[in-house]
Amino acid sequence: MFHISNGNPYESEQECMLVGLLDQPEKFSGKLQRLDEAFGGKLTELVKTGDISAKYKSVAVIHSLGNTPVKRFIFIGLGRKKKLTVARLREAAGKASKKLKDLRVESFSIALDTFITGEITAEKAAWTVSEAFTMASYEFPGYKQKSNEPKVIIDTITVFTNEDKKTIDSAVKTGWIFGTGVNRARTLVNTPSNLLRPSDLAAYAAELADEYGFEIELLDKEDIEKLGMGAFLAVNRGSGEPPYMIVLKYQGKEEWTDVLGLVGKGITFDTGGYSIKSKNGIVGMKTDMGGAASVLGAMEIIGRLRPERNVVAVIPATDNVISEKAFKPDDVITSMNGKTIEVLNTDAEGRLVLADAVTYAKMHGAGRLVDVATLTGGVIIALGLDKTGAITNDEEFYQEVKEASKKAGEFIWPLPYTKKDKERVRSSKIADLNNSPGREGHAIMGGAFIGEFVENTPWVHLDIAGTATTDKGYDLGPSGATGVMVRTLALLAIGENKQE
Repeated sequence: MFHISNGNPYESEQECMLVGLLDQPEKFSGKLQRLDEAFGGKLTELVKTGDISAKYKSVAVIHSLGNTPVKRFIFIGLGRKKKLTVARLREAAGKASKKLKDLRVESFSIALDTFITGEITAEKAAWTVSEAFTMASYEFPGYKQKSNEPKVIIDTITVFTNEDKKTIDSAVKTGWIFGTGVNRARTLVNTPSNLLRPSDLAAYAAELADEYGFEIELLDKEDIEKLGMGAFLAVNRGSGEPPYMIVLKYQGKEEWTDVLGLVGKGITFDTGGYSIKSKNGIVGMKTDMGGAASVLGAMEIIGRLRPERNVVAVIPATDNVISEKAFKPDDVITSMNGKTIEVLNTDAEGRLVLADAVTYAKMHGAGRLVDVATLTGGVIIALGLDKTGAITNDEEFYQEVKEASKKAGEFIWPLPYTKKDKERVRSSKIADLNNSPGREGHAIMGGAFIGEFVENTPWVHLDIAGTATTDKGYDLGPSGATGVMVRTLALLAIGENKQE
């Protein structure tokens, strides 16, 4: 798919070429001077008339009309040089990639060196543009009858650069791997629950294990019962679909120590149980396994890049539905670690399945934990739709997660986690804990409940209820699932990396 060339980009026969344009006094100077000369200075004139702009995220398509062997150029405005960051470049490249998709070309090229600044090396630019293109061009196939119009797929991307070809090839492929991990997670979240049952999630995990050599453990209902995972089993009680506790292990070190645990909520559909959701609130609950999808997407990236890190992924997969067997408000259940729980809200089920999942992750040696979940509507009320809420019991570990999220361009914001929050989830008169102490600070209560099972293990909770999906298309993707936190988790696992 990718071809790296040290040749002159403007003298190569190409269907379309992506060019970055910085906002500076002489737009077509330096690396772009030869291109303007090929056009007889007409590109400078087009800047003056406003047909081409270096304004951030401005996109212009210019036909060469025989001035160069390249048929069309897409100029993407990068704004001022000193303001261009990897995050801003990613979004600009995403917008340009959407234009590429609209042009229905089968191949395109990148004048990579036009994206390099003092802060952004060729390697960073290659990774970022590749990642952005992969994410921005994603499309969920859906289930509509196919039109007669033939589907156009870009199968060749040529990257022109003066830098080392091997280094750039590695960076471009890494960007593609990250974007692909996001897109695979998006597809899982977008899939309807009748086509993505807990058993389907388990089968998908088995495919990843086979492809990347992960050790896999799939606990079925009988196994789960033997291990005493009463909180997980309570949520599944009303379902006709069997639950699965999915475990994937990647061993990047010789000894199974210093293990990072990634735990993802895998509720394939959430009715709310007897605390049933409203007719509007229940629509879209196929996406309640967004945390599981994020973990699986991250594991795919880890499997491809093979970092020197030990990682265990744990996903409790079930739906939460109503039947005569379903658990009810006022029930008392016993979790895997022996703590009893008074159920006050059957729609606060995510924290119940995660309670047993984090306990099991610790049993598999996880010394640090990140759980990811579409957990509460409360986090949307608190932070809006563009921020992931975080809770932690270890500030040093949180800073590592935050740094990974910053590099990924995925905004997280810490919520307070105090002694009084712990007291509230311990406020049941008849059990050790209650699963819903009230609406006040609900996002905090969800995290605080999970913290009772994490105990002293360094831990970060990520509530992606607002960020897992979007109603509108954006620079890096269409409406629907976003694949949020896939890249953050992968960067956390990989550790030192070249993205900033």
